Amino acid sequence: MAAQTAIDNDADLLGFIYFSKSPRHLPIDSAHALMQQARQHASMRANKVNLVSVVVNPDNELLDHIGRELKPDFIQLHGHETPERVADIRARLNVPLIKAISVSSKDDVTAARAYEPLVAHMLFDAKPPKDAALPGGVGAKFDWTLMEGYKGSAPWFLAGGLDPWNVADAIITAKAPMVDVSSGVERGPGLKDASLISNFLKAVKGI
Repeated sequence: MAAQTAIDNDADLLGFIYFSKSPRHLPIDSAHALMQQARQHASMRANKVNLVSVVVNPDNELLDHIGRELKPDFIQLHGHETPERVADIRARLNVPLIKAISVSSKDDVTAARAYEPLVAHMLFDAKPPKDAALPGGVGAKFDWTLMEGYKGSAPWFLAGGLDPWNVADAIITAKAPMVDVSSGVERGPGLKDASLISNFLKAVKGI
């Protein structure tokens, strides 16, 4: 499976998406089984991998369900969650948070400052097209030079339109300490490709 390929190629984190509009959406029961398999495979290979539950504007019921049933290492908030909502989620769950920010201008990067005290990591993704049904994972990228000068309080992720052929340039240009990928390692919406995953991670680790 894709998770095993990622673990075999030394991925540090694996994301599992709970958003019904996404082609990558997983019901909780399916996610639980896949996460268990990923943990077992990582343990057999003595690899440390963190599992991330990705949600979009989640209500408390979903958050409680995820925290209770899946016990993820991180929860990634990929919607329009305000700093106040993020603070509420942080107080509710004993799980480190990752907050995604949609970027199209320097002001968007600056807006991350309000979230930094509340989360373990920030993630900077491209702002999706106006007619997009998804908040991310659409293959759009932004001007990586907008990250120039950004020094977060914790290591941050660069996302948005990354693939095995451009990720090295993206890391160098944005000076990104970490990267996130989804559609860039797929052969179709929601269909992860083992060779693309392997090549992406080799490109990242080769820098």
